[in-house]
Amino acid sequence: MEPAFACGRICFIGCGKMGEAMLAGWMASEDDRIRAFASRGFDVVVPRAERAAELAERYGVRTFADASEAPSDASIVIVAVKPQMIGAVLPLMKRSAAFAATPPLLISIAAGVPSSRFESTFGKEAHVIRVMPNMPLQVRAGATVVAKGASATDAEAAFVNDLFAVLGASFIVDEAQIDAACALSGGGPAYLAYLAECMAEAGVRAGLEPPLAEALARQTLAGTGACVAQMPVSLADLRASVCSPGGTTLAALAAMQEGGFQEAVFEGIASAVQRAKELSTC
Repeated sequence: MEPAFACGRICFIGCGKMGEAMLAGWMASEDDRIRAFASRGFDVVVPRAERAAELAERYGVRTFADASEAPSDASIVIVAVKPQMIGAVLPLMKRSAAFAATPPLLISIAAGVPSSRFESTFGKEAHVIRVMPNMPLQVRAGATVVAKGASATDAEAAFVNDLFAVLGASFIVDEAQIDAACALSGGGPAYLAYLAECMAEAGVRAGLEPPLAEALARQTLAGTGACVAQMPVSLADLRASVCSPGGTTLAALAAMQEGGFQEAVFEGIASAVQRAKELSTC
C-alpha cells in the first residue's frame, strides 16, 4: 500500500520566487518519479489575486486566497512563506480541510522555524520535514539540505530529498545542522554576489570600464562555479592551481588575508547562524 504522502495533491502555502522555482522545476522534470509526483496536481495559496491568476495561467494550478482554504485532498503541504509570517499562517492552516482528518506531510522552507513549532500546532504526531534550499534552485542548480522532525520517517525524508535532488544537489542532515546550512549555502549566493560586486568595483578602480569590469566578474564567478562543480579536486587544490609562485594571485590573496578576509567570512556566517536561532523563537 502506498504511504499517505505518496497520494493526493500537493498544496503550496505561499508561492514566491522559491516556491515557483520548486513548482516549475518539478513540472518540467523528465525523471519518471518526479513526473508521477507532479501529475497528482498542485494547489497554491496566495492572497494576491493578480499573482494567483498569473500562476494559474502559467502552470494550470488551482489557487486559493487563504491558508484556511487548503483543500482536503492535499497529501503534502509545502510551507513556502517567510519565517516572519509563520505565526499568522499556522492557525489558518490548522482550520483548513487539509488538516481535518489524516494530516498531510508538511514540508517547510521557512528559515529558522523548527519542526517543533509545527508539531506544537498540529500535534506531536505531525510529520514535518524541514528543507533549506538556496537561490540557485531557480536555475535548477540549488544546494538543499533536508531534515526530519520528531515523527517524520526516514522514507519521508528520502522522498523529499529526491524531490530536491532534481533541482540541484540535496543532502539529508540532522535538524540541529539546519541553521549552519542556512548560514552557509542559504546565504552563500549573496556572499558570492557581493564578492563579485567588490571585484568589479576593484576592476573599475584599476582602470576598467564598469560594463567590462562587471562582465568579467560575472563570468569569473560563473566559470569558477562550473569548475568547483565539475573538477574532481579539493577547493584548496583548485585555489592553488591558479596561483603561480611569486605571482599576482598570491599577492592578492596575501593582501586579502592581511585585510581579514577569512575572519570576515567566519564572523559573517556565525552571525547568520545566530540570526537563524533568533528567528526560531519569534
